[in-house]
Order: sequence, then C-alpha cells, then structure tokens
Amino acid sequence: MSATAELLKGAAELFPGEVVTQAHVRHLDLPAGAGRFALITLDNGLDHTKPTTFGPQSLANLSAALDQVEKEASDGSIVGVGVTGKPFIFAVGADLKGVELLKRHEDALAIGRGGHEVFKRLGALAVPTFAYYNGAAMGGGVEIGLHCQYRTVSAALPAFSLPEVFLGLVPGWGGCVLLPNLIGAERAVSVIIENSLNQNKQLKGVQVHELGIADAIFEGADFLEQSLAWTAAVLKGELAVVRPEIDRGESWDAAVARGRAVADAKVHGAAPAAYRALDIIAAAKDGDLQAGFDAEDRALADLIMGGELRSGIYAFNLVQKRAKRPAGAPDKSLARPVTKVGVVGAGLMASQLALLFLRRLEVPVVLTDIDQERVDKGVSYVHGEVDKLLLKGRINQDRANRLKGLVSGVLDKAEGFADADFVIEAVFEEMSVKQKVFAEVEAVAPAHAILATNTSSLSVTEMASKLKNPERVVGFHFFNPVAILPLLEIVRGERTDDAALATAFGVAKKLKKTAVLVKDAPAFVVNRILTRFMGEIQNVIDEGTPVAVAEKAVEPLGLPMSPLVLLELVGPAIGLHVSQTLHDAFPDRFTVSENLAAVVRAGKRGFYVYDSGRPELDPEVAALLKQGDVVLTEEQTRERVLDAVAREISLMLAEGVVAEAQDIDLCLITGAGWPFHLGGITPYLDREGIAERVNGKPFLAPGVASVPA
Repeated sequence: MSATAELLKGAAELFPGEVVTQAHVRHLDLPAGAGRFALITLDNGLDHTKPTTFGPQSLANLSAALDQVEKEASDGSIVGVGVTGKPFIFAVGADLKGVELLKRHEDALAIGRGGHEVFKRLGALAVPTFAYYNGAAMGGGVEIGLHCQYRTVSAALPAFSLPEVFLGLVPGWGGCVLLPNLIGAERAVSVIIENSLNQNKQLKGVQVHELGIADAIFEGADFLEQSLAWTAAVLKGELAVVRPEIDRGESWDAAVARGRAVADAKVHGAAPAAYRALDIIAAAKDGDLQAGFDAEDRALADLIMGGELRSGIYAFNLVQKRAKRPAGAPDKSLARPVTKVGVVGAGLMASQLALLFLRRLEVPVVLTDIDQERVDKGVSYVHGEVDKLLLKGRINQDRANRLKGLVSGVLDKAEGFADADFVIEAVFEEMSVKQKVFAEVEAVAPAHAILATNTSSLSVTEMASKLKNPERVVGFHFFNPVAILPLLEIVRGERTDDAALATAFGVAKKLKKTAVLVKDAPAFVVNRILTRFMGEIQNVIDEGTPVAVAEKAVEPLGLPMSPLVLLELVGPAIGLHVSQTLHDAFPDRFTVSENLAAVVRAGKRGFYVYDSGRPELDPEVAALLKQGDVVLTEEQTRERVLDAVAREISLMLAEGVVAEAQDIDLCLITGAGWPFHLGGITPYLDREGIAERVNGKPFLAPGVASVPA
C-alpha cells in the first residue's frame, strides 16, 4: 500500500459517515481522429441538491482512478485525461462534516497531504490533463481543476469560489499556490481573500473565463461536447492556448499588501485565515510549488485545530441547516394559502416590504397610507425598483409588466384589504398608533387573514390585546436593508395560534428569509443584544472614556462596522427609542444615554463627519458630550462590554426568548452581519472564557463550535 493510500485509509476510519464520491473512468474517441481519451466523472450518486464533496474515501477513489489512467497514459493507450462532474455540479470541496470530527493536529495534517498527493498526480501524468467545470465548483473542486493543464468552463455555471478564508481555512489543496501562478497575484488575491471576505461572493462562468482561470467558455446546453471538440483541437496542435506572462515583480508584492489591507478592514487582525493565505501567496512568487503545498498543509492543520474554523463550520451549519428547520415552528400543514397581501404604510420600509412580497410571492400587493401622495410615492418606488431589475437583465419585460400590474395603492383599507390573506403594518413605532391600525384592519379584513407587525421592539401581545381575534396577530420583524439581510424574527404573542404562526413561517420560506421563532420579549433578539452591546459602549463614553478608545476596544471581534457607525446606520433616534423601550422593561441593565438624547435633539445623523473620507468625531457632537472622569483602557472597555453581552444572552436563554444559544448566533449572523469566524457570538464568549467567568458555564457543549475533547 502506498503512503498516500495509507494516509487516506487512516483518515477514512475517523470519518465513517462520509458521503462517498466515486470517480468513474470512461473512454471515448475524441472528434476529428484526435485519439482515445479518458474522462473521469466525479459523482456521489445523489442529485444536484447534494453536491459532490471530497472526504478521505472519495480521495482514495480518485486516486484509484488515477492509478488506471496513469498506466494507460504511460503505455500510450490514451492521449489525454479529463475531469468533469455530475449534472449541475463539478465538485464543492472538502467534506466539512469530516473536518469537524478531527481531534489531533497530525490527523488534520493528513487531510491536507492526502488531497495534495492525489491532486498532484493530475499534473504529473504523461499526457495532457483537462478540467471541464460543468457546474458549481468551490474549494477543492476548483483546486482539482487548477492541477490540470487546461480548463474549460460552462457559461451557465452559477457559482465558483475559493470560500475557505470565509470559513476560517486557507485553500489548502493547491489554491494559494497555483492560482496566483496561473492568473497573477492581483487577481488571485481578489478571488481568495476579497471575494471570500465579501460574504463569500461567487463568480459566474463568464467571470471565471475573463479572469483567465478557464482557457475557454462554452454554452451549458452542449458544454461537454464543445469542450471535447476544443480538447481535440488543442491535442492536434490546431489551437494554441496562450496565457499572459505573470508579473513576479513589485506588482505581486503590491497585490499581497492590498490583500492585507482588505483583511484588516474586514477582520481587523482578529481572524488568522486570511493572513495565513496571504503569507502563502507571497511566498508563491518564486514558483516553488512543492514548498507552497507544504506551507498549505501546515496552515490547514493549524487552522483546523483552531477555534476560528470550528466557529466558521458551526456558523455554516447554522445558516445551511438550522435555518431550513426553524426550532419550534408548528406543523407546516397548518399554514393557510396567501393569495393577496396588504401593506399598511407606504414609506421606505413599507415599500421595500411590498417589493419583496411582490417579487417572491407574485400575488397582488396593495399599499395604504394616510394620503394619496404617500400612496402614490410608495407604488412609484416599487415600479422604479422593478424597472431597475429589468434594466439589469434580472427579469424580462413580460415579468416586469406582470409585477407592476400586481401592485396597487388605495386610501380606503376596506377597499384594499377586504380579500387579503396577509396584512403587514410598517407604521410609526408607537403602541397606540399600531393598535389603532390593527383595529382598523381587523374591521375590514377577512376573518382568516393574518395580521403581521414589523415592530422592532414593541410587545406583539399588547398590540393584539384590544382585538376580537388576537390569535391571528404575529410579529414579522425584518431587518434593514430588507433585500440584503436574510433574518426574519417571527414573534409569537401570548395569544398567537399555530395556524397564524405556520402561515407566517410558510410566507417567510417563500420570501427566502431565515426565520427564527422568538418569544414576545422586549426588542426580541438582535435589537436586545445590540442595544446591550451599544448601551455599554455608550455608558463607557458617558463616564469619561474617549470615543476613539471605546470604538477601538471591540475591533478584535472583527465586526462589519464599529458601534457608532452602526448607530448611524440604524439612526440615533431609533437607537434611543429602543434603548428607552428596554430601559422601561429592564431598568437595572439598560440605560438611556443623555448624550445620545442630546445628539437626537440636535438632529444629528450620527457621531461622525466624513470630510476626509474617514469617520472623524463631529465637532458639534463633541461639544454636546458631557462626560465623567472615569477613563477605561481598550481592554477594560472590551471586558465590560462583552461581560454585559454574555450576561444578557444568558438571561434571554433563561427567559426562553429562543430555543437555544444556536438561535442567538443564527440571528446575529443573518440579521446583524456578525462574522462567520466568530460563529455569531456564543462560541467567541466560550472561547475567550467570558461565558464561564460571567455565567459559570459555557453556552455550548464541547465540540459544538470547538475542537472535540
């Protein structure tokens, strides 16, 4: 048995539950008499909803296929070897379920080496090798193609990426070394670092070709046929593949420096993966592939045994799995059909909601408001957004006409909502206003209609308390911008029944939102945690710590934006309102900052001005601030803020606001953009020992978002 086979056999024993990918070898005669060709198809035997992955047994199967074609290449019975995937899927990389199980550094090292040893054989065959990216390709799926000499890509390919840095890894089977040596460091840094840290941005087939990763692009309908014809032309010498020379001078170093700046801006040095990847790219400048592969192995093993990757996998599983099966959601068979939607309000939030319901449900949507001008403005906004989609080629003219025809606006709620199945309000965040709106809607909407509120902090139970049928009222809290943030907090009031709740979850699914069931508690999940987080920052500032110190204190978390920039995005007035709501509910923990109130009274949009392009404290705001004389360091500030957050999450779980800590993390990742490398927040609080110090125990069991014991 070879060393590689021994390595993979040992790894396979650690991972008995692997979904095994087969590597089928078939032979065919290339067009135009170009010769006999071996085509390896990667296929796990399942349809496209279960993408092909590489675990240890799958790598062993590929190695066995390469044994066969290696022999055929050596004895001259084939002229070339190609690799492709099953319909719609090329391959999406290493099987993360197996990575989660690894407990020892040497086992992690074996995974890196095993992949390298198998993939490298493609580049060492005695005949030319070709990768045909026929469908989705990610991670190791991209890398197996990089080990081939030539690549084609389908114009229909929807997703192509090296997402490892996003998860807390590096492209560890050749990506960090081969990609910059193929397309140059500048483009490689964009794919490996920038796209990954930009919420795992995917490339389409056309971009893969434009970047020079693929040598040719063909339409999806006859992709393999065209690729084989192209292969024949290359092998016969009728077609020469010319690639631009790689600049190994100062531009390579400049690209790595740019990558570090991108990483600093996104994770602030708080997550190691991007920096490890950049170190390998920097060293790959000299073209020593084996030294680069060895560096990838070491980085992969170190990161697999680190907390960031475990948190990244945990976060990935939350978003991919838990989000699809919301904890506590009632039986979906109880859901009622929704054939018409009413929206109370026609302001920006209401108009965004109308557009979302229109696009996803494709049913009539009617807006109402207090005067015709507002109604017209709301409908006009939706029409304008539909026109933008048409202009970008996202929809065709027929669909644009249909969508515009489905949206309307009226002043009379009786006219608009008499046959609506689902009515959502997005009016001013004040209890009396919302109660009045719901009373008006209940009087005219059908008895079966669900009444939903987009409140961000008010009690759903109280809102429904004066209605004849409070059981049909449900909280349906979206996050701004509605089109981008996936989270939808679905709030069950004390009287909400299962049919209303099931309908809300059914609608959420059609809207393609991540729905989390939340108890009717003040500010629900995201706003409560963010208000505690921001409130403690504000307290520290009010007591005397400089604004810059308080802001910088939480940089090690690698959050998407600093607390005061976030406050600007939310709006100081809304922040003040939510803090007042929470202060009324929990006066011992939530304060209302006099300084923030002064900023709101002064009509300021935030604490900063951007005259230099960078945020600087607004002199007018600085003049408003009244501070004490207690000055904390960054470390003291960070400790105080995170202690407060850990305590608040513990109290929320004790109150049953959500089912488990996992739902807190899912909400923060999808509703507030908290980084994957933190796993939301609870794995970080566990890893740093904060949860244990504050609450006497960690939030998660060992191995859930950490290396198994």
